[in-house]
Amino acid sequence: MKYSRLSKEQFEELHQEFINFLATQSITAEEWTTLKKEKPEVAEEELDVFSDLIWEGVLSKVKYLENISERHMHLFELTDKEMKLISVKILNPEIDLRTKVGFGWFKRNFQSDFVEYLTASKAYSDDKNQDKFDLIQQGATITKGELYQWFDEIIG
Repeated sequence: MKYSRLSKEQFEELHQEFINFLATQSITAEEWTTLKKEKPEVAEEELDVFSDLIWEGVLSKVKYLENISERHMHLFELTDKEMKLISVKILNPEIDLRTKVGFGWFKRNFQSDFVEYLTASKAYSDDKNQDKFDLIQQGATITKGELYQWFDEIIG
C-alpha cells in the first residue's frame, strides 16, 4: 500500500464507491462476504488498493494545505511545478493560534514585531502526490486556500 488505509468512517462515507470498485474487480456482494471470511488477507489487499485509489484522486486535486500549531502556521499552495510555503511564527508565548482568542489576537497584531513571516518554495520529488501525502501525515489539512491567499496578498 502506497498511502494509508481509509478509516472505518471514510469507508462508510464511500460505501457506494467501494461497491463500484468491487464490481470493477468482478466481485459481487456475496463473494465479498465469502472473501472476508475465507481469505481475509485478500480482502485486506482490496481495502488497501481501494484506499490508494481514493488517495490518488484526492491528492491529485489538492491545491492548498494548512498546518496550524500553537505558535506556527504553515500554509501551502501546491502548484503544478512546486510547493509554495508561507510560514508564520508568533513570538508571543501567551498566544495559541488554535484558539479563537489566539487567532483573534493574531488578526489584530499580524503586522506587529511579535509575528514573523517566511516564504519559500520547493520542487516536488519524483512523486508529487507522495509529497502532498507526507505533509498531510505531518498534520496538514486540506483547505480551500483562503488563508494562504490572504497572506499572499499582504506579504506579496
